[in-house]
Amino acid sequence: MLAQRTIQSVNRAVGVGLHSSERVELTLRPAPPDTGIVFTRTDLSEPVEIPLSPFAVVDTRMATTLGRDDVKIHTVEHLLSACSGLGIDNLYIDVTAEEIPILDGSASSFVYLLQSAGIALQNAPKRFIRVRKLVELRLGQGSDLKWARLEPYDGFKLSFDIDFDHPAVNQTAQSTVFELGRDSYVKDIARARTFGFMRDVETLRSNGLALGGSMENAIVMDEYRVLNQEGLRFDDEFVKHKTLDAIGDLYVAGKALIGAYSAFRSGHMVNNLLLRELFADESSYEIVSFEDATRAPAGFRAVPTFAF
Repeated sequence: MLAQRTIQSVNRAVGVGLHSSERVELTLRPAPPDTGIVFTRTDLSEPVEIPLSPFAVVDTRMATTLGRDDVKIHTVEHLLSACSGLGIDNLYIDVTAEEIPILDGSASSFVYLLQSAGIALQNAPKRFIRVRKLVELRLGQGSDLKWARLEPYDGFKLSFDIDFDHPAVNQTAQSTVFELGRDSYVKDIARARTFGFMRDVETLRSNGLALGGSMENAIVMDEYRVLNQEGLRFDDEFVKHKTLDAIGDLYVAGKALIGAYSAFRSGHMVNNLLLRELFADESSYEIVSFEDATRAPAGFRAVPTFAF
C-alpha cells in the first residue's frame, strides 16, 4: 500500500509575515490519517480551523490567502509547496497571526522544519486527484495573456514560462520543467526565493503589502540588476520560484495531483481558478489510491531526503 504521511513530532519556528511584517509563531503538529492539512489561528479567543480547499481561498493578491468567515491566513503557498514536495498528507499548522512567516523567502526552511520533525508513514492509503481530461484557464489577450492548464499524465510534472520585461530577469532562463521523481524538489525547487522590484515597493506598501520584505527574504531588483549581494541561487531562480508557488497553489486541492500542469505567466489567481474549474466538472478528475505501491507513479513512492 502507498501510505499517507504526516510528521513524527512537533516542530516550531518564529518569523515575520512578508506582507504584514507582523511577528508570528508557527507550530507544525502530526495529524491522524485522513485529516488533511488544517491551518488554525491560535491567537484568537476561540481558535479557528481552516481545512484546505480551492474554495477556501479568499484572496490571491501577491499571495494565496485562506479564509473562513472573517478569519484569514495569508501567504500559505510556500509552506504548502514544501508539504507537497515531501508528500505530507496530514498536518496541523498553528499560527499566532494572520500570515505564515516568510523565513528566507523560499520553501527550504519549511522543508527543514518538516524533515527535522521526521516523516511518518501512516496505516491508511494515500489518496490522489487524478486528472482525467484537459482543463484550461485563460485570462487576457495579447501582451496581457496568461494561462494555465492541467491534463492527464502518469506522474506530476510542471512546465512554466515567465515573461518579465526586466534586464535582470531577461538574462536568466525563463522556462523550466520539473517532474517529481525525475528531479529533486528539495535541491531543484525548494531554495528558489520570492522576488520583487524596487519600483513597486512604494505602491505595495501603500496598499499594506510587502511591509516585511527585505533582501533577507526576497530577491530585490532595481531598474537594471539584482541588488542582493550574494546574487541568485540558480540561474533560473525566478521561474523556479513561480514553479514553487504553483506547487503550493495546487496543493490547496487537499490531495496530490496526478497530472501535468503547464502555465504561461500564471500566478496565484489563475492557479486557483484552474483548480475551481477542475472541481466544477466531476468528469475531469477521479480520486484514486494504490494498494500496490509499485503501480503508483514513481515520483510519489520515495520519501524525499533532506540534502541541498
